[in-house]
Amino acid sequence: MSAQAERKTENLPQWKREEVDELESLIEDYESIGVVGIAGIPSKQLQDMRRELHGTAVLRVSRNTLQTRALEDAGLDGLVDQVEGQVGLVATNENPFSLYKELEASKTPAPINEGEVAPNDIVIPEGDTGVDPGPFVGELQQIGANARIEEGSIQVMEDSTVLEAGEEVSADLSNVLSELGIEPKEVGLDLRAVIADGVAFDPEDLDIDIEAYQSDVSTAAARARNLAVNASFPTAATASTLIAKATGEAKSLGLQAAIEDEALMPDLVSKADAQLRALAGQIDDDEALPDELQEIEVPAEPAETDEAESTDEQEDTEAATDEDEEEDDDDDDGDGAAGLGEMFG
Repeated sequence: MSAQAERKTENLPQWKREEVDELESLIEDYESIGVVGIAGIPSKQLQDMRRELHGTAVLRVSRNTLQTRALEDAGLDGLVDQVEGQVGLVATNENPFSLYKELEASKTPAPINEGEVAPNDIVIPEGDTGVDPGPFVGELQQIGANARIEEGSIQVMEDSTVLEAGEEVSADLSNVLSELGIEPKEVGLDLRAVIADGVAFDPEDLDIDIEAYQSDVSTAAARARNLAVNASFPTAATASTLIAKATGEAKSLGLQAAIEDEALMPDLVSKADAQLRALAGQIDDDEALPDELQEIEVPAEPAETDEAESTDEQEDTEAATDEDEEEDDDDDDGDGAAGLGEMFG
């Protein structure tokens, strides 16, 4: 605590100094500290939420001036601006994302009262209200719901938006919603900001789709591994794949070059056997073949169209090869002339 902070604290009554000290101890004992809004939460429900957080986080409610002083003394000035209205401090060793997720999951639906601001659009859904015909149909129509009497009850004919987010709730609307049992708002600890390891997080930063995030990370990791393998970049994750790839390529090269290696001999023998049988199949004179090769069937002769196509392809390939050789010759001549020019100035 700074000398200036100590002087400010000394001017406080004893009970306030003790409260600030307890808040500072709470801040020092946990890795993540946040400010939560508690407006509109009944006392009993607030106590239930505090019990639900037991073992995960600690909720402490105090006077705003004392919370502000404790945050300033602890160097958490980034949270001071959030101490406004009915708020409390929440402390946890969990990461901020887990804290936000738990606080959001603990919120429960609640009725909205006259004078409150709608947190989102309020919609009366289509269907049977379950209310017998009477003045209530007029009350529904007065707040903007498409309602009428049908089949002995009051029916809402379509989903009706009766109030948009940010607008104030009237007494008539509050009564209608209460009659229908519609609870358009959520009550719970509203996390305003949290600081963990010196980094400040807003609710928008913490509101992420965990499954989508995990999927993105997995996709990125797979693409990175694929890139590393194709670029022959050795890492702990790619070494085994690179070795297997190199082994396969070395084996293929050895077979093509007919290298007499012990590891390649079975494949070389199989390859030679296949070539021998293919050759034997082209010989019509059985007496010219040993007994074990006399039953080899002669492969069917290719169709004339195939021969023509093959001949055309071969001619095209030869023509392209000739053109490439001529271009190479021209390039060589040019390079030679350039070389002579450099030698003789």
